[in-house]
Amino acid sequence: MNDFIFHNPAKVYFGKSQMEHLSEELLKFGKRVLLVYGGGSIKKNGLYDLIVRQAKDNEIELFELSGVEPNPRHTSANKGAEICKKENIDVILAAGGGSVIDCAKGIAAAALTDSGDVWELVSNSVFVEKALPVIAVLTNAATGSEMDAWAVISNMDTNEKMGLNGSALFPKAAFENPEYSFTLSEYQTACGVFDIFNHVIDNYYFAGEATFGLTLEMQEAVMRCVVKYAPIAMSEPRNYEARANLMWASTMALNGVLDAGTLHGAACHMLEHELSAYYDITHGHGLAIVTPRWLEYILDEKTAPAIARLGERVFDIPKTANAMDDAKKAIAALADFCFNTLKLKGTLTDLNIDDKHFKDMAKHACFGSVISGPKTLSPDDLEKIYRMCL
Repeated sequence: MNDFIFHNPAKVYFGKSQMEHLSEELLKFGKRVLLVYGGGSIKKNGLYDLIVRQAKDNEIELFELSGVEPNPRHTSANKGAEICKKENIDVILAAGGGSVIDCAKGIAAAALTDSGDVWELVSNSVFVEKALPVIAVLTNAATGSEMDAWAVISNMDTNEKMGLNGSALFPKAAFENPEYSFTLSEYQTACGVFDIFNHVIDNYYFAGEATFGLTLEMQEAVMRCVVKYAPIAMSEPRNYEARANLMWASTMALNGVLDAGTLHGAACHMLEHELSAYYDITHGHGLAIVTPRWLEYILDEKTAPAIARLGERVFDIPKTANAMDDAKKAIAALADFCFNTLKLKGTLTDLNIDDKHFKDMAKHACFGSVISGPKTLSPDDLEKIYRMCL
C-alpha cells in the first residue's frame, strides 16, 4: 500500500429528525443564504417548505437559484455566482442530489473570483482554496458530493464535462434524511445506485499492490450493499432501511475512506463524462453501459484474479481453480445487475448514440495522454470500448 493522509472535515447529520439543526449550521456563517435546487422535487416532498419555515423563524434571508440541470452547466453556476456577488451571500444551501451540490460548489468557488466564471477555474485545473461555505441537504443517493471536495461541471458549448476540486469545497455540513429519496422514480434510483457502485469499482477496487485488506473489504461491503438494497428500493420506494443503506453507501463510496493508499485513473468515469458532455445522458446510466465493456476489454491473465474476486465477494459466485472463467462470470453478473435488476437500457444505440464523435471523445477522455489503472488505456483503446457499447 502507499502512504496516505486522510482528512475529511464535513459534518454529517443522518436520519429523520436531523433537519432541526439546519438553521444553527446556516447561522454559523450568516443570515443571507442562497438556496440552490433543481427541477422542483423539493417542493413536492415538503423539503422546500421546511427550509422556508426555518429561515423565517430564524430571520434568515433566502435567495434562490432553481432549475439546476442533471449535468450542471457552468452557466448555472455563473448565474448563482452573480447572485452571490450582488446580494452579498454568506452561505450556499444546496437541496437536491449530486448535480445540485456540484453546482453549489461551483457557485461557491466562482463567487469569490473577480470574473465570477467557474469555467476559468475548471479549465485551468485550479485547486480551490477559497470559496463560500456550502451546506448540503441530500435527496438522492448517487454521487457522494455531500461529503467530498469535488464537483463536476459541464460546458455544453464546448462538449466538456470536467472536475473541479479543492479543500474549500468540502460541505461544512450535510443533512441526509433517506425519506427525501422516497419520491425518486425507479429510473432515478437505478442510475443513482450504479453511480455509487461504479465509484468503488472504477476508482479504487483494482488498485493491486496499492491497496490493503481492510480497505478492500470495505470497498466490497459498499458494493454488496448496493446489490442488496437497490432492487428493494426500486420495488418498495418508501422502504426506509433500503433508502438509508443506499444513502450512506453513497457517502462512504466517495468521501476518501475507500481510496486510502490506492491509485486510480477512473477510466469509466472519464469515458462517461464524454458521453454526458456530448449527449447529456444520465451519468449513472452511461456508467452502467460502459462498465461491463471496460471490464471485458481489460480482462487478461493479469487482471482476471481481481475481477474474479469481485464476482466471488460481491455477487456470490463460487470460486473455482480457473480465474479467467470466474472473471467472465463476474462480468456477466455485473451486466445482469445493470440491465436486468436495474432495468437500464444496455447499449448506446438504445440511447440513440452513434459513433460520430467517438474518436474525439476518446482523445478528450485521455486529456491527450493515457488513463492509468489495472490496464493503461490509450485513446485507441477507449474508442474500441465505446464501440463495444453500441
